[in-house]
Amino acid sequence: MILAAGRGERMRPLTDVTPKPLLQVGGKPLIVWHLERLAAAGFKEVVINHAHLGQQIEDALGDGGRWGVAIQYSPEKAALETAGGIANALPLLGDQPFLVVNGDVFTDIDFVQMRDGLQAGQLAYLALVDNPPQHAHGDFALDDGKLLLDGQHRLTFSGVAVYDPALFKGVLRGDVAKLAPLLKESIMREQASAFHHQGVWHDIGTPERLRSLDQHLSQA
Repeated sequence: MILAAGRGERMRPLTDVTPKPLLQVGGKPLIVWHLERLAAAGFKEVVINHAHLGQQIEDALGDGGRWGVAIQYSPEKAALETAGGIANALPLLGDQPFLVVNGDVFTDIDFVQMRDGLQAGQLAYLALVDNPPQHAHGDFALDDGKLLLDGQHRLTFSGVAVYDPALFKGVLRGDVAKLAPLLKESIMREQASAFHHQGVWHDIGTPERLRSLDQHLSQA
């Protein structure tokens, strides 16, 4: 699943007319980079949720055939937050663990490794990254390979993870629900694990970061 329902307030005025995942870097939309990498990793089915200017996303991507994937859409009248959006899409996602990728990040995280990373009895497997300047304190700790709410080695959640559908069993379809409380509960119950991704990862949260990444990719 690619999360694409956010309004992108910090990206205005760009997102007044274009949904954030369709903003371009390196000559193609952010979300197309994801589709290409998912297809290369062997994923065949993709669910995309959307709200703000969502029809533009459907018009731009169609059924996904250009990238060798089959896309289904999960429209939201108003954005349901991350957990709410995922819970709303569960009928399309099925009853097996699934990979979720934030539509507004740019990364070379190994989706094959992610797919195979969720262990039996676990509800979440997260990719964590070094803390960027705008999020210096991080989200969680990864000490001696164990995912903790706090600890010595704090890292930032990348927005890429594998989830068991059971993580969202308490969220009613159509309800607005944040992801962080569900993750924290699963970590406390030792039902979540993570790894430290040390490769490429950019959170495209401002027009300045978008321009910087675009320039970097154009020069590569």
